[in-house]
Amino acid sequence: MNVWKRNAVVAAVVLFVCGAVYLNWSYQRESAQEAGKTLGEAELVSVQSADPLLQASPAPSGTAQSPSPSPASQDTAGGGYFDTARLNRQQARDSALAILQDTVADQNANETLKAETGAAIQTLADYTVSEAQIENLVIAKGYADCIAFISDNSVSVVVSASEEGLTDADVARITEIVTDETGLEASAITIVPAQP
Repeated sequence: MNVWKRNAVVAAVVLFVCGAVYLNWSYQRESAQEAGKTLGEAELVSVQSADPLLQASPAPSGTAQSPSPSPASQDTAGGGYFDTARLNRQQARDSALAILQDTVADQNANETLKAETGAAIQTLADYTVSEAQIENLVIAKGYADCIAFISDNSVSVVVSASEEGLTDADVARITEIVTDETGLEASAITIVPAQP
Protein backbone atom coordinates (compact mmCIF):
# COMPACT_ATOMS: atom_id res chain seq x y z
CA MET A 1 0.00 0.00 0.00
CA ASN A 2 2.87 2.38 0.87
CA VAL A 3 4.59 1.76 -2.49
CA TRP A 4 1.33 2.51 -4.31
CA LYS A 5 1.02 5.90 -2.56
CA ARG A 6 4.63 6.79 -3.38
CA ASN A 7 4.13 5.85 -7.05
CA ALA A 8 0.91 7.89 -7.16
CA VAL A 9 2.69 10.95 -5.76
CA VAL A 10 5.55 10.56 -8.26
CA ALA A 11 3.07 10.18 -11.13
CA ALA A 12 1.18 13.29 -9.98
CA VAL A 13 4.40 15.32 -9.79
CA VAL A 14 5.45 14.16 -13.26
CA LEU A 15 1.99 15.02 -14.59
CA PHE A 16 2.18 18.53 -13.09
CA VAL A 17 5.67 19.11 -14.49
CA CYS A 18 4.58 17.96 -17.96
CA GLY A 19 1.54 20.23 -17.74
CA ALA A 20 3.70 23.18 -16.74
CA VAL A 21 6.11 22.54 -19.61
CA TYR A 22 3.21 22.34 -22.08
CA LEU A 23 1.62 25.55 -20.76
CA ASN A 24 4.96 27.35 -20.90
CA TRP A 25 5.53 26.20 -24.48
CA SER A 26 1.98 27.17 -25.45
CA TYR A 27 2.32 30.60 -23.85
CA GLN A 28 5.67 31.26 -25.54
CA ARG A 29 4.26 30.25 -28.92
CA GLU A 30 1.25 32.55 -28.50
CA SER A 31 3.49 35.45 -27.46
CA ALA A 32 5.67 34.96 -30.53
CA GLN A 33 2.65 34.81 -32.85
CA GLU A 34 1.14 37.94 -31.28
CA ALA A 35 4.38 39.79 -31.87
CA GLY A 36 4.12 38.83 -35.54
CA LYS A 37 7.59 37.39 -35.87
CA THR A 38 9.48 34.21 -35.27
CA LEU A 39 11.58 33.89 -32.14
CA GLY A 40 15.20 34.64 -32.92
CA GLU A 41 14.32 36.74 -35.95
CA ALA A 42 15.86 40.18 -35.87
CA GLU A 43 14.78 43.30 -37.65
CA LEU A 44 17.06 46.25 -38.33
CA VAL A 45 15.55 49.53 -37.33
CA SER A 46 16.88 52.90 -38.38
CA VAL A 47 20.15 53.27 -36.51
CA GLN A 48 20.86 56.73 -35.11
CA SER A 49 24.30 56.94 -33.56
CA ALA A 50 26.83 59.58 -32.68
CA ASP A 51 29.63 57.07 -33.29
CA PRO A 52 31.58 58.26 -36.35
CA LEU A 53 32.46 54.66 -37.25
CA LEU A 54 28.79 53.78 -37.65
CA GLN A 55 27.87 56.84 -39.70
CA ALA A 56 28.31 56.45 -43.42
CA SER A 57 30.03 59.34 -45.16
CA PRO A 58 29.23 59.71 -48.84
CA ALA A 59 32.15 59.18 -51.20
CA PRO A 60 32.90 61.90 -53.72
CA SER A 61 31.46 61.09 -57.12
CA GLY A 62 33.74 59.23 -59.46
CA THR A 63 36.10 57.94 -56.76
CA ALA A 64 35.91 54.88 -54.64
CA GLN A 65 36.67 55.62 -51.04
CA SER A 66 37.66 52.95 -48.57
CA PRO A 67 37.29 53.95 -44.96
CA SER A 68 40.52 54.00 -43.02
CA PRO A 69 40.16 52.21 -39.73
CA SER A 70 40.50 54.29 -36.60
CA PRO A 71 42.93 53.25 -33.86
CA ALA A 72 40.01 51.97 -31.76
CA SER A 73 38.78 49.72 -34.56
CA GLN A 74 42.33 48.51 -35.19
CA ASP A 75 42.61 47.49 -31.53
CA THR A 76 39.31 45.65 -31.76
CA ALA A 77 40.16 43.99 -35.06
CA GLY A 78 43.68 43.14 -33.93
CA GLY A 79 42.55 41.68 -30.67
CA GLY A 80 43.23 44.69 -28.47
CA TYR A 81 44.64 44.62 -24.98
CA PHE A 82 41.46 43.50 -23.26
CA ASP A 83 40.74 40.62 -25.64
CA THR A 84 44.34 39.41 -25.42
CA ALA A 85 44.40 39.70 -21.64
CA ARG A 86 41.12 37.76 -21.30
CA LEU A 87 42.45 35.05 -23.60
CA ASN A 88 45.74 34.78 -21.70
CA ARG A 89 43.92 34.66 -18.36
CA GLN A 90 41.58 31.94 -19.62
CA GLN A 91 44.43 29.87 -21.04
CA ALA A 92 46.36 30.09 -17.76
CA ARG A 93 43.26 29.09 -15.79
CA ASP A 94 42.51 26.19 -18.15
CA SER A 95 46.08 24.93 -17.81
CA ALA A 96 45.99 25.16 -14.00
CA LEU A 97 42.57 23.51 -13.89
CA ALA A 98 43.77 20.62 -16.06
CA ILE A 99 46.69 20.01 -13.70
CA LEU A 100 44.42 20.13 -10.66
CA GLN A 101 41.88 17.79 -12.25
CA ASP A 102 44.65 15.32 -13.10
CA THR A 103 45.70 15.38 -9.46
CA VAL A 104 42.15 14.68 -8.27
CA ALA A 105 41.79 11.84 -10.79
CA ASP A 106 45.12 10.26 -9.80
CA GLN A 107 44.46 6.95 -8.05
CA ASN A 108 47.75 7.17 -6.11
CA ALA A 109 47.01 10.58 -4.56
CA ASN A 110 46.07 10.55 -0.89
CA GLU A 111 42.75 11.93 0.35
CA THR A 112 44.32 15.04 1.91
CA LEU A 113 45.89 16.03 -1.40
CA LYS A 114 42.62 15.39 -3.22
CA ALA A 115 40.74 17.55 -0.71
CA GLU A 116 43.27 20.39 -1.05
CA THR A 117 43.11 20.11 -4.82
CA GLY A 118 39.32 20.20 -4.73
CA ALA A 119 39.49 23.36 -2.63
CA ALA A 120 41.91 24.90 -5.15
CA ILE A 121 39.52 24.09 -7.99
CA GLN A 122 36.69 25.73 -6.07
CA THR A 123 38.86 28.79 -5.44
CA LEU A 124 39.61 29.09 -9.16
CA ALA A 125 35.91 28.85 -9.92
CA ASP A 126 35.12 31.52 -7.32
CA TYR A 127 37.81 33.81 -8.75
CA THR A 128 36.42 33.36 -12.26
CA VAL A 129 32.89 34.26 -11.18
CA SER A 130 34.06 37.25 -9.13
CA GLU A 131 36.23 38.56 -11.98
CA ALA A 132 33.33 38.35 -14.41
CA GLN A 133 31.03 40.08 -11.93
CA ILE A 134 33.52 42.90 -11.34
CA GLU A 135 34.06 43.36 -15.08
CA ASN A 136 30.32 43.45 -15.80
CA LEU A 137 29.61 45.93 -13.00
CA VAL A 138 32.46 48.26 -14.01
CA ILE A 139 31.32 48.22 -17.64
CA ALA A 140 27.75 48.85 -16.47
CA LYS A 141 28.98 52.02 -14.74
CA GLY A 142 29.87 53.41 -18.17
CA TYR A 143 33.48 52.41 -18.76
CA ALA A 144 34.31 51.10 -22.23
CA ASP A 145 36.06 47.92 -21.08
CA CYS A 146 37.58 46.33 -18.02
CA ILE A 147 39.46 43.22 -16.94
CA ALA A 148 40.01 42.00 -13.40
CA PHE A 149 42.70 39.68 -12.04
CA ILE A 150 42.11 38.16 -8.62
CA SER A 151 44.81 36.42 -6.62
CA ASP A 152 44.91 35.20 -3.01
CA ASN A 153 45.04 38.57 -1.28
CA SER A 154 44.81 41.18 -4.01
CA VAL A 155 42.85 42.33 -7.03
CA SER A 156 44.15 44.19 -10.07
CA VAL A 157 41.64 45.94 -12.31
CA VAL A 158 42.57 47.41 -15.69
CA VAL A 159 39.99 49.91 -16.92
CA SER A 160 39.71 51.59 -20.28
CA ALA A 161 40.16 55.27 -19.45
CA SER A 162 39.78 58.48 -21.36
CA GLU A 163 42.80 60.50 -22.41
CA GLU A 164 42.60 62.39 -19.09
CA GLY A 165 42.89 59.12 -17.17
CA LEU A 166 40.83 58.07 -14.17
CA THR A 167 39.55 60.65 -11.71
CA ASP A 168 39.41 60.11 -7.95
CA ALA A 169 35.67 59.52 -8.32
CA ASP A 170 36.35 56.81 -10.92
CA VAL A 171 38.85 55.09 -8.62
CA ALA A 172 36.41 55.28 -5.68
CA ARG A 173 33.56 53.85 -7.79
CA ILE A 174 35.66 50.93 -9.04
CA THR A 175 37.15 50.29 -5.59
CA GLU A 176 33.64 50.08 -4.12
CA ILE A 177 32.61 47.53 -6.72
CA VAL A 178 35.67 45.38 -6.04
CA THR A 179 35.41 45.55 -2.24
CA ASP A 180 31.70 44.66 -2.38
CA GLU A 181 32.41 41.67 -4.61
CA THR A 182 35.55 40.31 -2.96
CA GLY A 183 35.44 41.57 0.62
CA LEU A 184 39.07 42.73 0.38
CA GLU A 185 40.28 46.01 1.81
CA ALA A 186 40.84 48.96 -0.54
CA SER A 187 44.59 48.72 0.10
CA ALA A 188 44.61 45.29 -1.62
CA ILE A 189 43.13 46.71 -4.84
CA THR A 190 45.18 48.07 -7.71
CA ILE A 191 43.40 50.02 -10.45
CA VAL A 192 45.30 50.63 -13.67
CA PRO A 193 43.99 52.89 -16.45
CA ALA A 194 44.48 51.56 -19.97
CA GLN A 195 44.93 54.48 -22.32
CA PRO A 196 43.08 54.40 -25.64
